[in-house]
Amino acid sequence: LDATARFSLLVSHPGHSDAVTVVLHLAPELRDGTRGTFLPVATVAVPAEGGRVEAYISGHDILLDAADADNADLPALCFAKEFDLQAEIVHRVAREVMSEKKVKFDYQVGTMIEVPRGALTADEIAAGAEFFSFGTNDLTQTALGISRDDMGSFLMPYTEAEIFKKNPFATLDATGVGQLMEIAVAKGRRTRPDIKLGICGEHGGDPDSVKFCHKLGLAYVSCSPYRVPVARLAAAQAAIEEKRAAAKAAPAKKAGRK
Repeated sequence: LDATARFSLLVSHPGHSDAVTVVLHLAPELRDGTRGTFLPVATVAVPAEGGRVEAYISGHDILLDAADADNADLPALCFAKEFDLQAEIVHRVAREVMSEKKVKFDYQVGTMIEVPRGALTADEIAAGAEFFSFGTNDLTQTALGISRDDMGSFLMPYTEAEIFKKNPFATLDATGVGQLMEIAVAKGRRTRPDIKLGICGEHGGDPDSVKFCHKLGLAYVSCSPYRVPVARLAAAQAAIEEKRAAAKAAPAKKAGRK
């Protein structure tokens, strides 16, 4: 974040029925590569229902304290070396924070899969990344070569001509974008069998998209708070449908063995 910056956070606080106030402590990373002292720079009021909140800061280029989150999620990477260089910074800051505060905390460093090359080289990236979060909004843009902000001018003609069966930014394009996700899941697990996989984006609140992600074996959804109930319902329905399909298949397998 540059000097005199404005930024927004998408937050929630499960288990709390009331609004809470969060104080962000940030440390400036100075131009000579050293890190300054952690200082309280912004007080953020988080409403009970969660949501997007904004904060304003001023000062040097800064990094969020690694202790503020369990997972450090590096965005839009497509080269393993790119991930490694950024992960080194996260680990260095985490070590410094633990030493300075005399505390220990567990955290993971992973990456967003938001560009086709990142999906296609997921086996290389997974050597360092402990989790993948599929940023399907940007992955759709980069895979289709379409800007979500500009598509309003041609969405209707494309839909009427049945080029799009559904808005690809509302319902995941399982054939194209989904295939990139399948490749990334397979390659990522080949390198790191226990890799954590999830989806981050508005597709996480679309029932058809959630069911597709369930079939891929994704374990979590990150989306706007108002979409969470729909996502939970869709995930539950996908799990039930999977169990029913397995139950129907079991007698057929037994009959085949006879």
